[in-house]
Amino acid sequence: MTILHGPLGRPPMLRHTNAVRILHLLRDAGACSKADLVRASGLSAPTVANVVAYLQAADLIKAAGEGESSGGRPPDLIRFKAERGCVAAVDISVTSITILLADLDGELQATEEVLLEGQSTTPKHICALIGRHVRRMLRAQTYPDAELVGVTVGVPAITNVMEGVVLAISPLDGWHDVPLRSMLEKIFSCSVLVENDTNLAAQGERYRGAALGEENFVYISIGHGVGAGIMLAGRIHHGTHWSAGEIGYLRVPNVSARHTLIREFGELEKLIGSGGIEASWREMKLAGGAATKKLKAAAILDLAARNDEDARRIVEARAELVADLILNVSLILNPGLVILGGDIGSHPVLIEAVRTGLVANEFAAPRIAPGQLARNAVLWGGVELSLNAGLATLIESAAANTHEAS
Repeated sequence: MTILHGPLGRPPMLRHTNAVRILHLLRDAGACSKADLVRASGLSAPTVANVVAYLQAADLIKAAGEGESSGGRPPDLIRFKAERGCVAAVDISVTSITILLADLDGELQATEEVLLEGQSTTPKHICALIGRHVRRMLRAQTYPDAELVGVTVGVPAITNVMEGVVLAISPLDGWHDVPLRSMLEKIFSCSVLVENDTNLAAQGERYRGAALGEENFVYISIGHGVGAGIMLAGRIHHGTHWSAGEIGYLRVPNVSARHTLIREFGELEKLIGSGGIEASWREMKLAGGAATKKLKAAAILDLAARNDEDARRIVEARAELVADLILNVSLILNPGLVILGGDIGSHPVLIEAVRTGLVANEFAAPRIAPGQLARNAVLWGGVELSLNAGLATLIESAAANTHEAS
């Protein structure tokens, strides 16, 4: 069990803080004794006893039998009641909505994908779809609506996380300055968070993917679009105007010096994203006078892996750009790890070429690793944020109920 350092808590002033700390320890450790919690939390035995009694009264923990004896009376074990509720994570893309339901231990309960083809994609309709499908999933798992304690939504856009406002999603209808959090708070009576999808993917890889235990790393997603999630000291770095990580808009030397426009793709995005790879393939084949059918970017990378000469030239050109991008990011942030995700970024042939392009650097060269969770990284990042917010909400509700009862 990890020891958490912090100030000693004396109820009632620090009871909420101590309760959150104990609840997180119980969730991470499983069944344990009060003595275990004293050692892991750094809190005094009386403080832990008071917090445990408080959490039991709030129905957030329960007895879990007896532990092993070390010579005296076996200790009584307690555990967190993961069945006390659930959380939802939602991933909005330009083609679908994907929803993941998890219990309060972060264990998967259900997933569902809703295709948007042929449907209205206005914010109002998307919110209605999310509400309808989340409630249907709750019923299927026999959760009452009141046991949903947190919802986190990932969107492919710059997002003001503090206010829950989505700046723009151009391919969807009417997604400009959308107060998404306040719209969803009218549907769900629980904690609601809204976050950029690439930031959530970084959070997900840290939660249960390629960045376990990493405090400082950068997650770079390369697919149809290009973006980065920056994790510093274990927290997502958003920047002053919430646009940290919008690397698709980086200026590309000798290509363009256009102004950055939020409703248009950036120049780097056009080059290393899937659209740029597919355009280069078509141009190469037309220049050679060869008739060829359209190929998706992933298929072109597959050809490169099989040593197709044209495909390898395209991949090597992109890998050079990605390697330069990683080096520039590393010279500024000096992360120990860069994760490459997305359909293009995580492809083995691109990662191999990028590693080759970076090998000669003597410093600021991070470890390069593929993402492990694919698109589910967004959902698992949402689960972790929902759990953190949901547990705090449960404790606040318990405190309010205790105050009313007294």
